[in-house]
Amino acid sequence: MKKLIRIGWVSILSVMLVACGTSNETSQGNESASNGEANGDVLTIRAGIGLNSEHPQYKGLEKFKELVEERSGGQMVVETYHSGQLGDDRSMMEALQLGSQEVTVPSTAPVANFVSEFSVFDFPFLFPSSDVADEVLDGDVGQALLQKLEEQNLVGLAFWENGFRNVTNSKRPIEMLEDFNGLTLRTMENDLHLEAFRALGANPTPMAFTELFTAMQQGTVDGQENPYATIYLEGYAEVQNHVSNTNHIYSPFVFMMSKPFFDGLTEEQQEIVREAALEASQYQRELNREANETYLSSLEEAGMTYTEISEVERMRMIEAVEPVIDKYAEQIGTDIVQAVYDAIEAAQ
Repeated sequence: MKKLIRIGWVSILSVMLVACGTSNETSQGNESASNGEANGDVLTIRAGIGLNSEHPQYKGLEKFKELVEERSGGQMVVETYHSGQLGDDRSMMEALQLGSQEVTVPSTAPVANFVSEFSVFDFPFLFPSSDVADEVLDGDVGQALLQKLEEQNLVGLAFWENGFRNVTNSKRPIEMLEDFNGLTLRTMENDLHLEAFRALGANPTPMAFTELFTAMQQGTVDGQENPYATIYLEGYAEVQNHVSNTNHIYSPFVFMMSKPFFDGLTEEQQEIVREAALEASQYQRELNREANETYLSSLEEAGMTYTEISEVERMRMIEAVEPVIDKYAEQIGTDIVQAVYDAIEAAQ
């Protein structure tokens, strides 16, 4: 199995080489309706995320709100909350399980704490492009993983996009593998991420997203890793000097709904929220890709130094994390891991 994984890995690397030659306001619907409960004939859906109101993730929630309210004739109202107003990713997922919140859209890393198979999407250097990621996530493998959420009292409706994650720090440019040595980097609470950064030579520190800016400002951590849109919109240029295009992980968002709430909907209402989540996904992905292109220039204009990583150095980073990939492939399940690699190869 390890040999098959490496074969798929080499195929992805080959393609990569060839290719290279928030506001504090809350938008709410019907404030008098209690969460997820009928107020007369109206159902209220509370949808919360961790990022701010300027991020494409929140714009996607606004599109979801628009579609649901229009297609339900106002019989379903969506209240949208940003900037961690309802809690961090884990606490919001737990609220969905309990039925005290209806929608959240976390990255796959915290989702893996509930369904371990989602860790496969956090393998470093897994996807060579966003187009390939779309094919895999929207295909059979991605949909099969969404279905596994039901075992945790959650309903996965669609994959949205966070994007390729890149490293920033306040100490030095990251140009080669050795530049990671000794850097204290905030990561999400995910064992695979932690081990991957240790393999690169960094000192990863798991931390809630809402605590990150202050931690960088106070020097508790040297840096962090996120897509360009998040880095810019969260104001990290104020406390970070360097950004590098590590592109070490392509991070999807998982649009999910509380299963107790979803099961209580009529078939027509279920179809409305399902289709709205999918349509909003396409809208959000497009916005996100445009934003990430724009915000890299904005980060440089804000004073950050941008460092391009050569393909030779990227290959060294890939080789450094390969033992982590092999370890977690065994833990996650070789069948699902191989299915993902096969889907990536087919998508290319």
